[in-house]
Amino acid sequence: MISMTSPAREKFSSQAAPEVLAALRQIAETQGRQFQAVLDDALRDYIDRQQRARPRRHVMAAFTASLDEFDALYRELAK
Repeated sequence: MISMTSPAREKFSSQAAPEVLAALRQIAETQGRQFQAVLDDALRDYIDRQQRARPRRHVMAAFTASLDEFDALYRELAK
């Protein structure tokens, strides 16, 4: 997990679709914030969603195995 309180900054170079950059600039202007602050928030939100959105592989493997082994039992319990 990344530290969300680090004040240090690192320069990087990348590319984005013009409409994405325009939307971020508009958000920054509307909120009276710097573009880099809005971009930082967007990146942190993306990282947070990625870390939470995916179950761990071994958990999903155990779940699938359980469904395969106990399918009939689960169906009876669901009635």
